[in-house]
Amino acid sequence: MRYEERADPVILEPTDAIIRTVAVCVCGSDLWPYRAESAPPAPRPIGHEYVGIVESVGAGVTTVTAGDFVVGGFLHSDGTCAVCRKGATANCEHGGGFDGCQAELIRIPDADGTLIATPGQPAADLIPSLLALSDVMCTGWHAAVSAGVGPGSSVVVVGDGAVGLSGVLAASQLGATTVIAMSRHESRQQVALEFGATHIVADRGEEGLATVKELTDGIGADAVLECVGTAEARLQAVAAARPGGQIGLVGVPHGDLPTDELFWSNKGIRGGPAPVRAYLPLLIDMVWNRQIAPGKVFDLELPLSEVADAYRAMDERRAIKVLLRP
Repeated sequence: MRYEERADPVILEPTDAIIRTVAVCVCGSDLWPYRAESAPPAPRPIGHEYVGIVESVGAGVTTVTAGDFVVGGFLHSDGTCAVCRKGATANCEHGGGFDGCQAELIRIPDADGTLIATPGQPAADLIPSLLALSDVMCTGWHAAVSAGVGPGSSVVVVGDGAVGLSGVLAASQLGATTVIAMSRHESRQQVALEFGATHIVADRGEEGLATVKELTDGIGADAVLECVGTAEARLQAVAAARPGGQIGLVGVPHGDLPTDELFWSNKGIRGGPAPVRAYLPLLIDMVWNRQIAPGKVFDLELPLSEVADAYRAMDERRAIKVLLRP
């Protein structure tokens, strides 16, 4: 990871906005190329989570203006295509990613369909929680929604990173009465409990599954949130679901699923990249009114110039998630 000077972005399309970032961060999915698990062929800018203040907008932008504090998702979406109109904004027919958001200035295509302005300038303590909405909180929420979490549900969350912890918070907010966080790390366990976990299971494999079943009438959970993406985590998630249960799959996939087991046990799979823009209005309101504080997943803050240290801290699991200040 290198911190370098780049040319300032400029408006290229009338639907663009330029944002001066107030806070950005490192995502667990950024660690895949960092670890050379899926290495890019050449150096490239990185990052996809951001909050900031609009510097300028193109002539076609109508919903945000210079000076607005805005939150946007990790993908841009036009908000008008047939897919977006169904709410699946992560799969916009004209959408895509960004040219690196771990930066002082970023260009946001499709500003009207991507960005939402907050009701005013946020208090400083709200900024981490608003930043969490750019990806991890919406992704955890998507896992819970995809798994059908509702009042009275029993839920297992596989993964104790920022997305998994956000999944715990989402499950609690959606009314689950049993929320089992699978975590071996004390600091992450504490955040999970603050977010509404009713039980912590530190074991993995057969021992962990036995404990899960003890807590779920001997059959497994109604809903399982898979928030890692490895083959091991996916197998654990499928095994932890009861017959007829649902699995919300949001970990970036690096392993196959046991399709025969899913079929014969009537277990369902939904998920994928979170349609952040579809969830933002509700979750911004919840953060703004201090109903939720997903920003607690940030346990280390560094200047953007020390971005390499941020990656090292997350790679070595010395930090859950690192917030960077430009």
